[in-house]
Amino acid sequence: MFLDECAFMNEMDGELGFGGVIHRRRSALRLSLAEVARRAGCAKSYLSAIENGVKGAPGEELAARLERVLSFRDGELVEMALWARTPASVRADVEELRARDAAGRELARALMRDGIDAAHRSGKLAELIAALEGDPIGVVDDGEKAGVERVELPMEIPLINKVTAGYPGSFTDLGYPARVADEYVRAPDVHDPDAFAARVVGDSMEPMYREGDIVVFSPAKVVESGMDCFVRLEPDHETTFKRVYFEEDASGRELIRIQPMNSAYGPMVVERERVAGLYAGVSVTRSIG
Repeated sequence: MFLDECAFMNEMDGELGFGGVIHRRRSALRLSLAEVARRAGCAKSYLSAIENGVKGAPGEELAARLERVLSFRDGELVEMALWARTPASVRADVEELRARDAAGRELARALMRDGIDAAHRSGKLAELIAALEGDPIGVVDDGEKAGVERVELPMEIPLINKVTAGYPGSFTDLGYPARVADEYVRAPDVHDPDAFAARVVGDSMEPMYREGDIVVFSPAKVVESGMDCFVRLEPDHETTFKRVYFEEDASGRELIRIQPMNSAYGPMVVERERVAGLYAGVSVTRSIG
């Protein structure tokens, strides 16, 4: 039984609780406490304690027997007992997933029923997308936003090409417009809409980075000396992936030292004017194996 389709979950999390659900069903069937306890094979006092909330949900075996005695659907009461015994933190996570799943189904129904233009004009499209992204859209009695913690979905970041972790080499963004690519990666902690990713080629940044690693770069992050950066050089738009240091020569001219981490490679020092782009690495993904 899929939890999202079980109405008892809402009852369980409301005022009824597990014992209240049992009591309501027993009363509806006009069965005495003693009769249900006898047929389920448990003590009357124990069943009374469950109904009154003194005891928690029983184990699966007794829950299954009560399920049959009280004419619940097959597996329903067992599922209810398991849910009642689930830690509160886990239950909160499940509820969040249920809410997103319900919002997704409602969005699909709205689009099929009204079409995307009508859904947009009515505001339904924005509301449902906000629910899918974890925006707190619930409203309490005073009309203010409910105190629901925002949970954001990871951004899809365009993987535009490869960046050389050796000496500077040719690079192309394949002619894609901003934020568009044939392949995307996810980075949960990156919120820069202009972020992009590239695969590492070469070994000059070993051991920290290896060939094939995918590094995400954020143009919004302020670059400081000692950061690992995507570097684009003039005049030929060559690029490389290195640790950068800001320096000055004896005359005060600004220089950038492009430093490999692999001692087999030497550093490159260029004038600041030669650097057309400098973007800090903020996330790295590595394949296992």
